[in-house]
Amino acid sequence: MTAFEIVRRHSADVGEWPEHIPPLLRRVFGARGIADHQQAQLRLAQLHPPELLGGIGDAAELLIAAIARDAVIVITGDFDCDGATATAVAVRGLRLLGARQVRFLVPNRSTHGYGLSPALVRDIAVMSPSVVVTVDSGIACHAGVAAAKAMGWQVIVTDHHLPGAQLPVADVIVNPNCDGDPFPSKSLAGVGVMFYLLLEVRRRLRERGAPGGAADLSSLLDLVAIGTVADMVKLDHNNRILVAAGLARIRRGLGNAGVQALIAVTGRESTHLSSADIGFALAPRLNAAGRLEDMSIGIACLLSDDPAQARELATQLDAINAERRVVQQQMVDEAESLAAAIVLDGDALPAALCLFDPGWHPGVVGLVASRLKDRWHRPVLAFAPASPEAERSDRPLRGSARSIPGFHIRDALALVDARHPGMIERFGGHAMAAGLSLAHDALSAFSAAFTECAAHMLEPAMLAQQLETDGHLQPDEFTLANAQALAMAGPWGQGFPEPLFDGVFEVLDWKLLGERHLRMELLPAAGGAAITAIHFGGWRGQPPAATLRVVYQLAINRYRGREALQLIIQHCEQACASS
Repeated sequence: MTAFEIVRRHSADVGEWPEHIPPLLRRVFGARGIADHQQAQLRLAQLHPPELLGGIGDAAELLIAAIARDAVIVITGDFDCDGATATAVAVRGLRLLGARQVRFLVPNRSTHGYGLSPALVRDIAVMSPSVVVTVDSGIACHAGVAAAKAMGWQVIVTDHHLPGAQLPVADVIVNPNCDGDPFPSKSLAGVGVMFYLLLEVRRRLRERGAPGGAADLSSLLDLVAIGTVADMVKLDHNNRILVAAGLARIRRGLGNAGVQALIAVTGRESTHLSSADIGFALAPRLNAAGRLEDMSIGIACLLSDDPAQARELATQLDAINAERRVVQQQMVDEAESLAAAIVLDGDALPAALCLFDPGWHPGVVGLVASRLKDRWHRPVLAFAPASPEAERSDRPLRGSARSIPGFHIRDALALVDARHPGMIERFGGHAMAAGLSLAHDALSAFSAAFTECAAHMLEPAMLAQQLETDGHLQPDEFTLANAQALAMAGPWGQGFPEPLFDGVFEVLDWKLLGERHLRMELLPAAGGAAITAIHFGGWRGQPPAATLRVVYQLAINRYRGREALQLIIQHCEQACASS
């Protein structure tokens, strides 16, 4: 069992709130820096204006000119959920704004590599584009952008990844994370950047009285919400507005046919869809297409307006995701064995884990790195051959990195690259996640260099895993009304964590569900009524202790049209006498 230090958040002073806002929700908001009702508002009118985003005016004018001359515009994006939703937003949005010849081509992981590559440019050429727009990618695609420019095309890069020392030779770059960019929110996902560009195009068309100025771009917000949550960017106030607006559309039944079909195959209910449902149900099915197959299937689903076609595509995505789960579990088991071997004979776990197996799938290594990062609380890099034939030692490896709070993994890769020029073929990413390519025979040297870098950058306190909670609940706070208020008060996510509480409970009864899950009847030590609790993956091969300290979510169990209070356990341990 993973060891945690349970730390309680401190709530800010409570300001002015309407009477209908429960005290518990006020406390939760206060712990996240929201002191009053005004700060808690999430209205589209509060969004940062598009014109603050660097390069957006030039990009908008380029697109307006392309629309006016009926030019072919090709969208290309990353092969993850953010990239898929950004591509769908670009295609749908440009069509709403009057573009008639908008097409897309997403790279195939094994044949094109990442982003706008020279190989992808050769395939795009068949479409005879005048303008190429990258979404959720492009800022590190120097060779691909140069190849596109050599073809005589105009190139707009829209991205949110951190740029390197030099920028690609695009006509325009729109990226809030470029040096000196004045946009206040640096946490926009790729889909958010593209949505903002469409807003600016519409604003300028509206000022000129052009038809596209009346386009209803709010119809894209369901896709913006899905991509933003899926990419796990920080849910600052601006992103929370976008996600809340998208969720509101979905809950009202206004999601596009593809989104509704995806919700249906997951067994969720659109009327109660949450950001957690996006992260754990919708996003994995879209991501699976890019990991194992072709993300074009996912994009086609998001672009479909035919419910029957959308359901067929969503069913395909669901099947691919089931296959992904099998592949992932096998790889995670193998990775756990590799990591466990490192600590045999009393050796200490290194500051970072670099793992490789020639049989691993390059599309799933990110999930492996994420799982082991959670398990060992270390930065983890997992590598696989870039393609099946890449098992030969002269072929490259594809790596995916995941980090822990306080350790900026892209900066760490940049430091290794500076100390060992040429070792890393290419890299890019964020503070918490990154990707890279390197030669097969460079893996050993890279692993040593990165581990050394991590050992110097990581402070001991950063390796102590903490679990933050919003404190304990009083007996009268265990109510369905409070659970409903918390569920609707989101969106919760990265940087705005879903409320967790902790407390001591007596275990009145327990039952094994399936092979791995526990259902328990718990009695709060502070008094009150017994409560049903579910601990997914909580079976450890022996009955739970009689008294537990539990970290949990206050949740709603919906069954056959009825709602009941339940706890979703995130962590539990035997309660000590002083708890």
